[in-house]
Amino acid sequence: MRIFTILTAGTLLLAQDQLPTLKVDVDVVSILASVRDKKNALIPNLKQEDFTVLEDGKPQTIKYFAKETDLPLTSGLLVDVSRSQENLIDIERRAASQFFSQVLRKKDLAFLISFGEECELLQDFTGSQRLLTGGLGQLRVSGGAGGLHPGPVPTISQARGTVLFDAVFLAASDKLKGEIGRKVIVVITDGVDQGSRMSRSQAIEAAQKADAVIYSIDYEDPRYHGMFGPSGDGDLRKMSDETGGRVYRVDRKNTLDQVFKELQEEMRSQYSIGYTPSNDVKDGAYRKLEIRTSNKDLKVQARKGYYAVKPETR
Repeated sequence: MRIFTILTAGTLLLAQDQLPTLKVDVDVVSILASVRDKKNALIPNLKQEDFTVLEDGKPQTIKYFAKETDLPLTSGLLVDVSRSQENLIDIERRAASQFFSQVLRKKDLAFLISFGEECELLQDFTGSQRLLTGGLGQLRVSGGAGGLHPGPVPTISQARGTVLFDAVFLAASDKLKGEIGRKVIVVITDGVDQGSRMSRSQAIEAAQKADAVIYSIDYEDPRYHGMFGPSGDGDLRKMSDETGGRVYRVDRKNTLDQVFKELQEEMRSQYSIGYTPSNDVKDGAYRKLEIRTSNKDLKVQARKGYYAVKPETR
């Protein structure tokens, strides 16, 4: 097990150097997209010619196109273990184990992070259901009563209770940035962040730079928050919308098992679209993306943009 902290640039480079080097076409922008009709049903059978990609309003030529079954999946499951989730952990553990057993295929990899006062890597990249289930067995509550007490790492006038944004940032920058193929972050949380050193915008930027889609599962314990307690739904929706993901809400009508089933269906209905930007300047600027289909009645769910950064040199 390993406790995550916010790493310095030098430490991040050192950690990345210890991983296998994978070379990809740095000039290609990769997009994962899901398409739904007016009844919110997924449309999994479109072709390349059905899509149009716009960057900053200018049409782009699609260079690569594939359906999800053709690409490996690298996923990170981030589980909120702060005090507000204490009564939900057993349910999360069982449902997540079932999810991994159904979604992971031969070439797929997954990792598991818990977050409360700190982020903890419970299981590194693996395709083993046994190891992932073992990692889920290590989920434990992390946080002072009500999240009001500071964590083991001192902060300046800031209580640390649920470092949601830190967890997303680290999953994207430390784990997924160097991977290729489809990359997904699944977060189970009530969405309330308390004490993260990273902001929501920094977490989103890290996910966009890693080409990772954030799927949020909004799971709140009414016994803790009360019927009208604090909700982080807005933060979850912003992180998911900006990266091309979606927010799923667990309630009386939708159990966590049902939500995982819906998420699994969506991940199996994605399109991978790649193009070489007509604007090839790597100035680090944010470029807006829009993906359309020839059928105007269909709605495309994809990330809103990317950062035109220069490839890292070693």
